[in-house]
Amino acid sequence: MTASGEHIKALVRSHAAGDDAAFYAVALQVAAKAARQGHGTLANDLKQAIDAARRQPVASKVTAIARPRGDLADLVTAAFPEVSLRDLVGPSHLKDAITRVLHEQRQRQALSEHGFAPVHRLLLEGPPGTGKTMTAAVIAHELSLPLLTIRLESLLSKYLGETASKLRAVFDAVASQRAVYLFDEFDALGGDRSSNDVGEARRILNSFLIFLEQANAESIVVAATNHRSILDHALFRRFDVTIKYELPDDLQAAEVMKARLGSMGRGVRWAAIQDHVAGLSHAELVKAAETAAKQAILRGERQIAVADLTGALQERRTAGSE
Repeated sequence: MTASGEHIKALVRSHAAGDDAAFYAVALQVAAKAARQGHGTLANDLKQAIDAARRQPVASKVTAIARPRGDLADLVTAAFPEVSLRDLVGPSHLKDAITRVLHEQRQRQALSEHGFAPVHRLLLEGPPGTGKTMTAAVIAHELSLPLLTIRLESLLSKYLGETASKLRAVFDAVASQRAVYLFDEFDALGGDRSSNDVGEARRILNSFLIFLEQANAESIVVAATNHRSILDHALFRRFDVTIKYELPDDLQAAEVMKARLGSMGRGVRWAAIQDHVAGLSHAELVKAAETAAKQAILRGERQIAVADLTGALQERRTAGSE
């Protein structure tokens, strides 16, 4: 046999860890062993396959894996995000929590060997536009995993009896395909059962709680909500980590807009816009920065003026109060 038992175990471990470099290194060792044993054709074929795989863009490889099939195709949308942890603006405790998730997932095999599971069930709660969905994208990108967003409008069937079976299809995928699974606007599914007199709706939530409790730690299940207060209390103890999101302070608001504007924001006196950012979310700040940048571009200028930005921020504040 060309590949030894140790080679095979190393290939499995590196594949499970998502470590492409280690996987290819072991595969090249197998090819070298084949060549030493006189299997020149096999060695050459292996090397060509490895070279071809290395040249293939990562996104295209993951997209092929992530493409939903069968019943799952109508329930999720698949993406391979490009946003990284350094792109996420927020307080240190937020980044620390996300870093912990990433570290435990990368070391999940070591944890498993000692009888522990990595953090894999996350509840993200806070105002709209504060980075909850972006966090799921960051985790997917940092772990080189597809992001599968559950389409709640498809999941919550008008025939309530079908919803539990659809949930089972989603969690079957959680068990069989390593990915980040995002339940966005989760309050539509996880609302307080005591205020709902529809027995079937209560049974659906009970099904979700059971599936979540049994979820495979190889995948990451993320639930995001804007309305913590209406969630059923039984949910909170089922999640490994709850991360709270808040509106950005003055310094964070400036960082959000700087990141979006790039060189076009170099001439801005950021202290001059501090009185205009209160109450705006990360998403609204990004929209304001984009509006200001477009105004400058259409004037033929390479940098925005403070007036562009304060005007755009005021527009967002006015729109939000209507």
